[in-house]
Amino acid sequence: MALKDHGGTIAIIFTMLMMLSYGVPPIREAVGGAMNLLFGPLIDEWKVPFFVLIIILSATTALYSSLIQKYTMDYEKMQRVQEKMKVFQAEFREAQLGGDEKKLKKLEAKRDQMMQDQMELSKQQFKPMAYILLVSVPIFFWLLYRLPTVTQTMTLPFAGILGFQEIVLGFFPVWILWYMICSLTISQMIRKALNIGGM
Repeated sequence: MALKDHGGTIAIIFTMLMMLSYGVPPIREAVGGAMNLLFGPLIDEWKVPFFVLIIILSATTALYSSLIQKYTMDYEKMQRVQEKMKVFQAEFREAQLGGDEKKLKKLEAKRDQMMQDQMELSKQQFKPMAYILLVSVPIFFWLLYRLPTVTQTMTLPFAGILGFQEIVLGFFPVWILWYMICSLTISQMIRKALNIGGM
């Protein structure tokens, strides 16, 4: 049990460090430059349109993250814990409304175990996230690295022809919005095909 807790803590710390690295320009530039050796030729030599490249990269991260989640998370346990929590909350609310002090005391004693189960569930969700960030963060760093050199545009419904760094919907850069649309759509199809439960 102690080893499992330790592993969960390491995953959380690693996840936070990966997220914090986004705010450190030298790290971002170094990783982006290294990734450019891999992805740069797709734009420079093969002339792959930037919007197509984002589809390919979002599909790659969607497939990778779905497979990681499928084989590192216990979805049956997750559903059991969530169902137990729903039943507990319904019973607790009923006891509160009915003023049943005896039942409330009994349920309060049970609440600690329920909270512990919820904490375990949260830790379990952090473990695959650490693996997922190992791939998705360098891809994002590369996209940021290459964006200043991208002169291509794309057409969006109701917005027209826009550059990838232009802002839509008030605060979304076009490239992030397009990445999110592609990633969410492809991810849903992959999760359905792999029969992966909801997060």
